[in-house]
Amino acid sequence: MKNIIKVTVLMSTLSFFGCSSQPPMPTVDYVDINRFMGDWYVIANIPTFIETEAHNAIESYRLNEDGTVATTFSFNDGGFNGQKKVYQPKGFILDTNSNAIWGMRFIWPIKADYRVVYLDDNYSQTIIGRNKRDYVWVMARSPVISDEDYKRLVQVINDLGYDTNKLRKVPQQWSAQTGDS
Repeated sequence: MKNIIKVTVLMSTLSFFGCSSQPPMPTVDYVDINRFMGDWYVIANIPTFIETEAHNAIESYRLNEDGTVATTFSFNDGGFNGQKKVYQPKGFILDTNSNAIWGMRFIWPIKADYRVVYLDDNYSQTIIGRNKRDYVWVMARSPVISDEDYKRLVQVINDLGYDTNKLRKVPQQWSAQTGDS
């Protein structure tokens, strides 16, 4: 119940406050939604309050028959052996021409802004942003990316108008054979 209250407060805050005078956040031209589905490791973020101590964070997407996106966000809280937290918001693709603008609903009826603002050609690295430039997520299909790729993605985030000093690398530690932490 405590988590539901926290998520409700978070989503209300995200939806009703923090209006930005910056132009709308640009997105990628097109997302092949089927290729985008699956697991994404959270490499770095400007975290919401529920994920400030997240380790082994993964966002997983599955396309539902009705066109919505079943989402599972999981992580260990406070350390690699910390309590496993799992959230299951529902994604709504709001711009079906590009598939790059979603509403992410943690609790009805609020849909938080969710934008695919960077996606490499191989669908192996992405950046999810918000118009308000308050939160951002760097994600990859593998739990580790090269320092060169990380620096390049941070520059993209900076160019979008974010304060990259708030960016936090998300600790990832996985067994090579099982994929388990």
